[in-house]
Amino acid sequence: MLKCRNSPSVRNSIIVSAVVNLSMSIVQIVFGLLTKSSGLLADGFHTLSDLFSDFIVLVTGIFSQKEADEDHQYGHYRYEDVSAFFLGMSLLAIGASIVWSSSKRMLVGNIQSVGITPLFVSISMIVIKELLFRYMLGVAKTANSSMLIANAWHARSDALSSLVVCLGIIGNRCGYPFLDQLAGIIVGLIIARMGLLFSYDSFNALTDHATSEVTYKKIREIILSTPGVHGCHDIKTRTVGGMILVDVHIEVDGNISVRKGHDIAVEAIRRVTLQLPVLNVMTHIDPV
Repeated sequence: MLKCRNSPSVRNSIIVSAVVNLSMSIVQIVFGLLTKSSGLLADGFHTLSDLFSDFIVLVTGIFSQKEADEDHQYGHYRYEDVSAFFLGMSLLAIGASIVWSSSKRMLVGNIQSVGITPLFVSISMIVIKELLFRYMLGVAKTANSSMLIANAWHARSDALSSLVVCLGIIGNRCGYPFLDQLAGIIVGLIIARMGLLFSYDSFNALTDHATSEVTYKKIREIILSTPGVHGCHDIKTRTVGGMILVDVHIEVDGNISVRKGHDIAVEAIRRVTLQLPVLNVMTHIDPV
């Protein structure tokens, strides 16, 4: 998991994504302001939010992967959760602002017809985002990175928001000016929803939220399949920076030596950390 996150192919693809998103957001925001297209302006901020996401992955990835020290004896993985929480709150505020602005202009009737330029810009953004998706997906499959695959499909979903904006601009030019404002509202809601999900997930991590039921069962199955383990109980989990911390009581034969029981526990830990994104497993040996 950590190697995948820090591999050169992963870093390079994120850098490419960041550069492309920065360029697209500048073009969309500038032309959105010049042409007074609410949809294009909103989509520009949506693209900018992807740049923030890339920034989070790059910067917090560097800090969160620092070795444990005296002040952070469990490592620096919480940096990622804290950064994601503030990013989510920022996106929520941006999305709400866009929805408010577009809704206000629609209600007061301050709606103008937009030119042909926003349409060309919007179509170009759809093409570029689709090419970015194909590039990132190719790198992700080569690197066998689930994180990159998720990022690639995120780029594909962003193309859908640009499609909404494109349709809104077409509707505006066809005599329905409010459709451009409506596109701005829809994209604003998409940004706000993204921010809400970021904030919710990171808040759960910061409050020691347990891992999913599926992962919990997988951890239990791996431990029980370890030779020498007769059972396990009191499994507790918490998430931290995309990783998992586990506490568990492992049951072993009460007649074996302490060293043998220790070796069984070490093997169980090795299997869990090898198969799942588990940072550490704290074990307690119970004789049966």
